[in-house]
Amino acid sequence: MTEVQPIPGPAPRRGVARGGRALYGAPLGILVLEARFPRIPGDIGNAGTWPFPVLYKVVRGATPERVVLDGARGLLPAFLDGAAELVRLGAEAITTSCGFLSLFQAEIAAHVGVPVATSSLMQVPWVQATLPPGKRVGVVTVSATSLTPAHLAAAGVPADIPVAGTENGREFFRVLIRAEKDDLDVDAAERDILDAGRDLVSRHPEVGAIVLECTNMPPYAAALREAVGLPVFDIHSMVSWLHAGLRPWAFGP
Repeated sequence: MTEVQPIPGPAPRRGVARGGRALYGAPLGILVLEARFPRIPGDIGNAGTWPFPVLYKVVRGATPERVVLDGARGLLPAFLDGAAELVRLGAEAITTSCGFLSLFQAEIAAHVGVPVATSSLMQVPWVQATLPPGKRVGVVTVSATSLTPAHLAAAGVPADIPVAGTENGREFFRVLIRAEKDDLDVDAAERDILDAGRDLVSRHPEVGAIVLECTNMPPYAAALREAVGLPVFDIHSMVSWLHAGLRPWAFGP
C-alpha cells in the first residue's frame, strides 16, 4: 500500500520583525471630540463602523459646542498633543471626528509628520473634478452659520460653495452640538439631514454631488442619496480612501 505524503504548507515567514512602538495593526488614528451623544453604527466614533482597526484619542475639553460654535479657540495644543500620542502608539495617519477641525489641518500635519486629513471637506476638490461642466459640489453641514471662509479655505474648498445646515432642525443639532440631552431620536435626526439636503438642491439646482461635513452624518448618507438622487460623500468615504493608501490591497504574486 502506497503511503500518502502530506502536502507541505507555505514556508514560515523569515526575516526581522521591526519594533519601536506600543501597538500594531491599527495604522489610522482618530482624534475624537469629548461628547455624550450616542455614536450609532456609521458614526466615526463607533469602532464597529470600520472594517479595519483604528486608534482613538478623546481630546478632553474639545466639546462639539466649543469646536463648532466657538471656532475651537484655545484647543490647538490639545489636538497637537493628542495627534502626537496617536503617532507614538502606532498611527501612520490621523483624522478627526469633526469637519470643523479643518482649521487645524496645517498645524497638525506639521506637528506629527504623517498624513493628516482633519475634515471630510477635503474631498470637495476631488469630487468636483469628477462632475460634468456646469455641476458643482454642495455641502451639508451641522451648522451652516458656523462654517466660515477660514474653515473652507483650510480644506481647499471655494468660499462660494453651496451650503445647507441642520441648525434649524428638530433633533440633530440640538443633541450633537447643544447637548440638550444624551439620547438621540435617530429617525428625527435623519429627517434633519434629509431636509438640509433637499433644501440645498432646491436652492442650488447646479449641485451634482454632496459632501457631508459632519462625521456623525454617515448613518444617513444612503437615505440622503436616495432622497436627492445624487452621489453623497462623507468621512467614511474619505477615511476608507486614506486607509487604502496605508494598507494597499495585496493581490499576491
